[in-house]
Amino acid sequence: MRGSPAGPRLLLRRLREAMAEPIGAQERLDKIVVLIAANMVAEVCSVYILRADDVLELFATEGLNRSAVHQTTLRVREGLVGLIAAEAIALNLSDARSHPAFAYRPETGEEVYNGFLGVPVLRAGRILGVLVVQNRARRTYSEEEVEALQTTAMVIAEMFAAGGFETIARPGAPLDLRRPMRLHGTVLSDGVGLGYVVLHEPRVVVTDLIGEDVDHELGRLATSLDKLRLSVDDMLARRDVTDGEHRDVLETYRMFARDRGWARKMEDAVRNGLTAEAAVERVQSDTRARMLRSTDPYLRERLHDLDDLANRLLRELIGRPQLDGADKLPKDAIVVARNMGAAELLDYDRDRLRGLVLEEGGPTSHVTIVARALGIPAVGQVAGAVSLVERGDAVIVDGEAGEVHFRPPSDVETAYGEKVRFRARRQAQYRRLRSKPSVTIDGHAVTLQLNAGLLVDMPHLDESAAAGIGLFRTELLFMVASQLPRVNEQVAIYRRVMDAAGDRPVTFRSLDIGGDKILPYLRSVEEENPAMGWRAIRLGLDRPALLRTQIRALLHAAAGRDLRLMFPMVASTAEFRAARSLVDRELRHLKRHAHRIPDYVRLGVMLEVPSLLFEIDELLGEVDFVSVGSNDLFQFMTATDRGNIRVADRYDPLSLPFLRALKRIVDRAALAHVPVSLCGEIAGRPLSAMALIALGYRTISMSPSAIGPVKEMLRALDVGRLRARLLPRLEPGRWNGDLRAFLAEYAAEHDIPV
Repeated sequence: MRGSPAGPRLLLRRLREAMAEPIGAQERLDKIVVLIAANMVAEVCSVYILRADDVLELFATEGLNRSAVHQTTLRVREGLVGLIAAEAIALNLSDARSHPAFAYRPETGEEVYNGFLGVPVLRAGRILGVLVVQNRARRTYSEEEVEALQTTAMVIAEMFAAGGFETIARPGAPLDLRRPMRLHGTVLSDGVGLGYVVLHEPRVVVTDLIGEDVDHELGRLATSLDKLRLSVDDMLARRDVTDGEHRDVLETYRMFARDRGWARKMEDAVRNGLTAEAAVERVQSDTRARMLRSTDPYLRERLHDLDDLANRLLRELIGRPQLDGADKLPKDAIVVARNMGAAELLDYDRDRLRGLVLEEGGPTSHVTIVARALGIPAVGQVAGAVSLVERGDAVIVDGEAGEVHFRPPSDVETAYGEKVRFRARRQAQYRRLRSKPSVTIDGHAVTLQLNAGLLVDMPHLDESAAAGIGLFRTELLFMVASQLPRVNEQVAIYRRVMDAAGDRPVTFRSLDIGGDKILPYLRSVEEENPAMGWRAIRLGLDRPALLRTQIRALLHAAAGRDLRLMFPMVASTAEFRAARSLVDRELRHLKRHAHRIPDYVRLGVMLEVPSLLFEIDELLGEVDFVSVGSNDLFQFMTATDRGNIRVADRYDPLSLPFLRALKRIVDRAALAHVPVSLCGEIAGRPLSAMALIALGYRTISMSPSAIGPVKEMLRALDVGRLRARLLPRLEPGRWNGDLRAFLAEYAAEHDIPV
């Protein structure tokens, strides 16, 4: 049969029959190696499975000594089998014993065999084991035979994934497929979540592996490839970008989609007996395994593009173009995704959602903001998360340490269960503080407010006993909408926010869109540095109709009440004056048409652009209030992209330059008798909030979950004593130590919970 195209298809049919028989895992595997050896006209066929301790264990063999099964092991990179596992490549040798990597195992009796062909057993690019055939004769296996064995290895991979082999392994480590894994990432949202994996973009599980009609499967593949290429062309046609990096990326995407080598590999897999879907999965798994081991950063970065193309092609083949993960949520779900938008997270049932794991995502992304608002523990920058798990795997998300545990061992699960119970007890303590005043030991009252941006945030006001909303991000309402909200729709939403707040103040921030905050229904502009580009107040002043519409809606919604509105990314007093003139114009319009207007309109700015520090006295002479946006102010002052994991932790907000800047703002505002607050991540961390209070800030705004810890801290704080120790250290030439370490030591000395 060797050399005949019917050989692989016949073998796959026989494998399918063997897999369907009601027999044990070891018996099934023993039968499979016999079938492979007969079909390949090989004297030996062996299957090695990778264990969690990076050891390959011989699980079945036809031709070698049967007594070696479950006794013979090789470490990854040890011997020819270990080399295949390490490199994820096929190895085709006519004289195996002369290869420098050959490792002799006397118990197997393989020293008489020369011809050797080994292929990795791969699933989603992950090594599960190695499949080997051998012959006494010195021979090189044909390309068709290599392809046939790789196709067979794919079928075996699916069998491994189905389970049942852990019970027959050599006592010791579990199989690698079920290996517990601890991965490190970036904390996005505080908290701890235990549950089970739900893939946001579920991999298409290929269940029909073996094709019966080659021509039919080739036709299906060709048709779906054509549809895929047309969809990529449409992506390019919808962009009004003629050049630049964005266009280059899309052109690369199109190049991959039209690559004949990619298509030819899939066609060859179909000719060897696979369905079109199985062929796509096989080729992509091989490609992923090789690219993950590449040292070329460009190739590794393109892996997501190829994964996405393969997934799109699979969806074309099965006729399911739309994602459907959100409507099939189990209890205690942990969503795992490469990345996702804020609106996509809101599609999930909050009552069942326990955590979020992202391969990408940064602390300032909108999905992060929504996760915090919903109180969902989240960890981002978890490399390879999607390919390392299956739906239903147990997972722990540690939003305190920035760790994710996939398939955790029982002792880890027990420890985290206790951690969750401890957090629940702490939260109960915080709830008991709800009725207590936010006043320091020496009598300084501190107003604790919430950051919000969605209607789902509003119940947190009562739950946390916050004094109001210090920052309402209006752009989130626009980002989760399918089209630009009309004036009446905006009025209704803003009114519901103010109704929910009651007599507590709400400070609305005007639209901060542009840059990385793209509204899908508005035309976007490609920029080299979007964080410092055409966004926020700059976009609003250049496109005044959009800003005026929002201002009019806010004025209508606040009729008969006080309205607090601040403008983001203001870089000069002149920009604030221009924005204020738009508000004045809308007020005149409402009065002229006899509409009811707010009782009082207070206008302020988000101080987040460093240039305002050098114009602060002029600014304070014109605004009603100032709110320090510490996230962007710190980013711009230190020239660090907080979403870039290489530099995000390079500089500390509790550093001398930044604390000096914050003190200058609060001091100048006090002299001008202008209210000043601070909203940003540092407000929600007890240690840094302690520093802010010592600097003179008496209104700070944070996430709902931070209210309790910060209140507990400040009620144990003597502000005067800390100021006497901290402020001299901010004077030029007085001190050059670590301010964070000093603050932590001070808190420990005075029993301040931070």
